[in-house]
Amino acid sequence: MSGDKVAVIWRSCLLPGSETFVRHQGDALTDWRPVYLGAVRVASPLSRDTDVVVCPDTPRGHREWWRLRVTGGSPRLHRLLARIRPDVVHAHFGGDGWLVSRTVTQLGIPLVVTLHGLDVTRQPAAPGLRGARHRRNLRTAFDRAALILAVSGPIRDRAVELGADPAKVRVHHTGVPVPPVPVAGPKNWDVVFVGRFVEKKGVDDLVEAAGALSDLRPRLLLIGTGPLHERVRARAEHLGVDATFLGALPPAEVIRHIAESRILAAPSRTAADGDTEGLPTTILEAGSVGVPVVSTYHSGIPEAVGHELNGLLSAEGDRAGLAANLRRLLTDDALRERLGVAARHRVEADFNLDHQTHHLQTLYASVT
Repeated sequence: MSGDKVAVIWRSCLLPGSETFVRHQGDALTDWRPVYLGAVRVASPLSRDTDVVVCPDTPRGHREWWRLRVTGGSPRLHRLLARIRPDVVHAHFGGDGWLVSRTVTQLGIPLVVTLHGLDVTRQPAAPGLRGARHRRNLRTAFDRAALILAVSGPIRDRAVELGADPAKVRVHHTGVPVPPVPVAGPKNWDVVFVGRFVEKKGVDDLVEAAGALSDLRPRLLLIGTGPLHERVRARAEHLGVDATFLGALPPAEVIRHIAESRILAAPSRTAADGDTEGLPTTILEAGSVGVPVVSTYHSGIPEAVGHELNGLLSAEGDRAGLAANLRRLLTDDALRERLGVAARHRVEADFNLDHQTHHLQTLYASVT
């Protein structure tokens, strides 16, 4: 990476292991030098010693973090940004955009905010003062931002509903790295799931669908962790599903396991609290290695997956439809191969990280 211009990549919690898209995008910058800045450090495979942290793990740092969350301001954040002197600050998630917006406005630095999903779905819909505060903070961030990026059309529309100026909002797909040649090798798993074990990911729907395929008894690999983990594991055991749970893994291992699978299952759905996907990165990662997806008509997913074109889709929460689509791909090698090839072509054309990041740099330039 190179470039004389500096882009601060701001994520208050730097950086959860599930947010590979933040690192991929920042590391792919060529005309801008990324500086990763966060409020607190998160211990994960994505954490780096070079990350700059505003609030260290000390009593004073804890007080600074509390002050930032309550007031949207921090003397140390102000000093760090003044010293770094970035040309643009790019915040991921709407709430993080608010946290940094006051300081960048004071310093006259253009702010770009990427909206990913829960920040404009679940969080603003929270009951009482919590939801009201988030909606107020979002409007403030929208007003202060020079540019608002949404990872899918439905997320863009929701941002506008919440008060974002439509003239400021652009749909921008982050993209994923695409290997130079399709990955070849043995298929050790029939179906792989990658994601947090939370309601919107639909992992419980997947286990129920797999349980309905007892005659095929597909080998499931489930990667990730979360509050539903033990419940889903117990249900898989009760149904007699051949399921292996690996927990959270580093990004390189995740891609390897996806490539070693026949199908990626991404049965996303809208959670009871309104939590919604933007466009799951794992769908794009599967396409990059030629693995077809069985997913749902949810949020931005149809922007990447066309039914019977490069994957199979069913309605949200339709376990019978999910099971039927899994059966089709597990029993039709020719269809699975055709959709896998098409999935890779789609990612190469529309979701290539290098191409998408080049476009991002033009967006940075437009506000600086």
